[in-house]
Amino acid sequence: MSANTKRLITSGGVFLTFLLAVGTPSLADDRIEDAVKPTTDFSKPEAYEAMSAGATTSRKRVNADAFSHSSPNLALDQEMRFKLGNALFRKLWVSAPASTKSSDGLGPLFNARSCQRCHVKDGRGHPPPANTVNYDQSGMLVRLSVPAKTDTEKADIVNYRRDVVPEPTYGGQFQDFAIQGHAPEGKIHIVYGEKPVTLGDGTTVTLRVPTYELASLGYGPMAHDVMISPRIAPSMIGLGLLEMIRDKDILAHADPNDADGDSISGKVRSIGHRADGQPIIGRFGWKAGNATVRQQTGGAFSGDVGISNSVAPGDGGDCTARQTDCRNAPGGSDGTFEAKDNVLDLVTHYASHLAVPIRRDYADKTVLNGKKVFYESGCASCHVPKYVTRTEPDQPALSRQLIWPYTDLLLHDMGEGLADNRPEGDANGQEWRTPPLWGIGLTKTVSGEEYYLHDGRARSLLEAILWHGGEAEASKETVRKLDAASRDALIAFLESL
Repeated sequence: MSANTKRLITSGGVFLTFLLAVGTPSLADDRIEDAVKPTTDFSKPEAYEAMSAGATTSRKRVNADAFSHSSPNLALDQEMRFKLGNALFRKLWVSAPASTKSSDGLGPLFNARSCQRCHVKDGRGHPPPANTVNYDQSGMLVRLSVPAKTDTEKADIVNYRRDVVPEPTYGGQFQDFAIQGHAPEGKIHIVYGEKPVTLGDGTTVTLRVPTYELASLGYGPMAHDVMISPRIAPSMIGLGLLEMIRDKDILAHADPNDADGDSISGKVRSIGHRADGQPIIGRFGWKAGNATVRQQTGGAFSGDVGISNSVAPGDGGDCTARQTDCRNAPGGSDGTFEAKDNVLDLVTHYASHLAVPIRRDYADKTVLNGKKVFYESGCASCHVPKYVTRTEPDQPALSRQLIWPYTDLLLHDMGEGLADNRPEGDANGQEWRTPPLWGIGLTKTVSGEEYYLHDGRARSLLEAILWHGGEAEASKETVRKLDAASRDALIAFLESL
């Protein structure tokens, strides 16, 4: 074995490099399968478990910047591209026309002036303050749609030509800010009720039950049958690695008809089909609506900031035909796009190479006990611990990494309590993509506060678990009935991720 291979193995990086370089492809697949097999030994950490993202894992000091570091295995030229992408991710866009031609085109309606405004320090967003519409910035947006009514609309959704039918006046996304001379679409107003949950040891946990109103509407009433879906911005770490998970490894966990009878029936979110008939698998977004980081980035540029690009053209962003002033406002595209492909490429590169922090306390006895509880409660059925990424010649830093994201990237019915009752493509109103858990224990460190689930209603990891229902009802009930020591161990495990 070469010295270089030894270094890779002992660093916890691409530890399968040597194994995969020898033998047949089928043997390599066998070894990958063995490497990602769920553990049954909770007495000690698994090999390389500390390195959540393989050689892309950040070993830097854990502080408020923990989600903002680049993958340490990037080549020098790719590190430079990361830094340029970071600058564009943070850039404040301005309205057109402006003297800063490379930065104009904001809105006219928007949710934020930069990517960073929602993904503060590349972490989670937060909902607006309760019981007020007077807020300056929020990491929440609201998706809008109406039920498909015509045969054409229904066929478009079935054939993946569209995911939803936008609300006729306000479009597919509610924009709570606007450039000068234009009215914002309104504000998000949240009122929280309370739902007490009694744990197995008699402790009571109070959950927040949100009620949403879209207030101060700037363009008249909405359709009576409008469906809304509030969503906070997720953390940005590890996105490129999620894109590099092999399709067959995602499909291997899908069981849409619950053939094995375990009451868990995760399904792939298909956003189309390739020429060979295989699904194009959605991986990104709360309902897995995008297949690539580039698609997710381009859609966010347009929907959130109002910046046109080759993924989402049109200077008016989400402005509808009924919002004539918005549609007629000057754009910043000079005949092409407001964010040129080089801009979109750099921001995509940045988002793809944000490093996952190294694990903390992963060998601690309490954390190991909590890991055992996590597995025995059934949490690992959906939050699948580990994968080996595929090999792509143009993505050397992300290739052949043993990663621990704790997700299956599938849609699951999470029950009525978490339902938004808004179908999106082939995701129904109770289904959500399993979110990755890596880095979740650093949420407060990075963001200064804790808000979990798709709309930030949960203020702690325990609250987030107690909201689980549907396919996760049995796992939730197992956790609810735990004694205090086992429950605390489970939370300690999650906080170590």
